[in-house]
Amino acid sequence: MTMNSEILMEQIYSIEPENFALAGEASSSIKKLLKQLGVDSNIVRRAAIASYEAELNQVIHSLGGTITLRVDSKEIRIIAQDVGPGIEDIDLAMQEGYSTASAKARELGFGAGMGLPNIKKCADRLLIDSKVGQGTRIEIVFEL
Repeated sequence: MTMNSEILMEQIYSIEPENFALAGEASSSIKKLLKQLGVDSNIVRRAAIASYEAELNQVIHSLGGTITLRVDSKEIRIIAQDVGPGIEDIDLAMQEGYSTASAKARELGFGAGMGLPNIKKCADRLLIDSKVGQGTRIEIVFEL
């Protein structure tokens, strides 16, 4: 968060592990809220894609977590924090097509290994902090 910028809005979503029926609800809400705030449609589209990928990663790979949307006058920040296995090799996970998704996730059409690469393509800045056996924190930043 930029210093001296007051948070205009903050919304926190709880993400359940392996709940594919609810997957996408948080990112749909984020898209709707950003539209209501009058954010540029290109930024809304990029934020919706990035938040969807982060949400799906939590559903597929974690033991659950949260996605937080923070908006101030200078940026939109989406923070995905989960409890889970963590990412052993972030560089490898950033490669298109690399996936550790379960057979169940793949059967449902998920786990193609495009989540983190898609997030990076959409974001102005991407910060990943992951500890094996503890979880992952991803911050996705969009400049306004």
